[in-house]
Amino acid sequence: MDVPVIGFQRLFSLLCILSLIIPASVSGCTIFGITPGASDDGSSYLGHTNDGVGRDWRDRDDIVLTYIPPAIHQPGDMRPVFFDPNSGSDAAGSTVNPSENPVLGYIDQVPSTYGYYTGSYGMMNDQNLMSAECTNYAKYEPPAEENRRIFYSSELSNVALERCTGAEEAVLLVGELIDRYGYYGTGETLIFADAEEVWVIEMCGNPEGDGGLWVAAQVPDGEIFVAANTFRIREVTPDMHHSANLFSVAENMGWWSPSDGPLDWLSTVSYGEYAHPYYSLMRVWRLQDILAPSLNLSPYVEDSYTREYPFSIAPDERVNLSTVLNLFRDHYEGTPFDMTKGPAAGPFGNPYRNLGPEDSHSNFQNATTLEIRAGAYPRSISEIFCSYSYVGMVRPDLPQEAAGVLWFGPAVPYETVYAPIYAGAVNVAPSYITGTRGTYDPDAAYWTFGFLTNWAMLRYDAMSQDIRGEQQALEAESYRLLTLADEEVIARLDAGDAAGAEAVMTTFTVERGDAIIAGWQNLTARMIVQYSNGILTDPATGAVEEPGYPDWWYNDTGYQYGPRIYQYSELRDTPGLLYTGERVEVPKGSLFEWIIGFL
Repeated sequence: MDVPVIGFQRLFSLLCILSLIIPASVSGCTIFGITPGASDDGSSYLGHTNDGVGRDWRDRDDIVLTYIPPAIHQPGDMRPVFFDPNSGSDAAGSTVNPSENPVLGYIDQVPSTYGYYTGSYGMMNDQNLMSAECTNYAKYEPPAEENRRIFYSSELSNVALERCTGAEEAVLLVGELIDRYGYYGTGETLIFADAEEVWVIEMCGNPEGDGGLWVAAQVPDGEIFVAANTFRIREVTPDMHHSANLFSVAENMGWWSPSDGPLDWLSTVSYGEYAHPYYSLMRVWRLQDILAPSLNLSPYVEDSYTREYPFSIAPDERVNLSTVLNLFRDHYEGTPFDMTKGPAAGPFGNPYRNLGPEDSHSNFQNATTLEIRAGAYPRSISEIFCSYSYVGMVRPDLPQEAAGVLWFGPAVPYETVYAPIYAGAVNVAPSYITGTRGTYDPDAAYWTFGFLTNWAMLRYDAMSQDIRGEQQALEAESYRLLTLADEEVIARLDAGDAAGAEAVMTTFTVERGDAIIAGWQNLTARMIVQYSNGILTDPATGAVEEPGYPDWWYNDTGYQYGPRIYQYSELRDTPGLLYTGERVEVPKGSLFEWIIGFL
């Protein structure tokens, strides 16, 4: 089965017959960019979690992977730009009805475009250019408008991967497209990385009309950039790339004055956090603290515009692939915010929380008021509502054709397995290109991993150990097989057989994806047998254990007031009883008096 190759005219026809697009509940993303000087072997990395539930610009569930092939275009060809239903512009007042016309406008096509992988956003192209995104709140978030405000970050990332080979080139193209064709929707951060550089561009709408506002910054080599639903660029200096209208619009809107000193991008165009205090900044703190604990960064800040967390940091130790693949697998373990601990985690340390109305993202503060809600659980990095995550890497010592690898993981990062996909491959395993949230399909990669995550919530402390063991084994084997495939690819390239090299990369990508899915399905079958019905069963021997609950859970849930003696009501009415976890034998008589005698 081939990866769905979606031509834009074909996609236009498909979208035009849709009768309904349902607005999504977007929950934000976490991203990072790692420069070559910050890794142990000179690789560059880019990472993204797609944390949301909804449709994407293709009107497909944002849980699948799509390959867009390279193409040759004729003079006069035009490229359609599609409306993104996850852009935030689906509120009242939008001038676009996507069910009637999902195309907002057209731009001139270029003579040739590169092949690339995309989901909700562009991921990586065959020139080893990588992209990642996160959503931010901006003070002004305009609706889409045909032929006037036609670009959101998703299509900007796709166009950049179609046309660019370098990170700075991509940033400049994105800025040019915003200036010329207009920007709608939420504030956004896009990062681009190539073999040598990582660049960040942040953007929002223009309250004075056409175009948009944007600013870009390079991540210094040897450092790592992290973002999580809040703008990260601060002072805009004369040597930085930015929209020509930035300073004039900021001054006209009363957001900034030259007398204030350098323009602070974050505080000028945004109110900071995405949903509630610490929703964004706790994730920035966590990743920076993992990578550079010597900085002794505090998780506590004074407000949404804190300067506690630098734009980028130098890691205490140069990172390797194993470290990078595990950055998104975090629930604040070992910190005061550890989501595997406490009553909310239940008896078995489940880190995932059911979202309620107080957890929804909103513009919780503005110029004159601050919304204080009842409270919310911490927003972790590995979240139950994640559609997929990925880590792109470009290796320095391989030919350009083989250097790029996209490690793609469906569903929740902590319990997924990242499958290696050569940037030069033109196909992936069938499981990664099919599936919807509305229909359970055990062969779809999203459901393969998502089912076991949900099953693990029955006994997370135990099952997560089994999951992590299999996960690490499969990823280690993927890396071993990848290095063997590299050798064959290089041999084909040295022999001048580019088509043969592409075939090797594609075959490896498909076969490894199939093997990972098969391995996870086998693990799932074993976990279902082993942890069903509240008991622990050894699938090999059939031996059964009844492990029950931890002592603290018995105590906190009133187990000690249960029917251990016939004076049930008296026990229930006696305060201060504690569960001891011990059995005792006492003389016959008044057991109730004996029990309360130890209070």
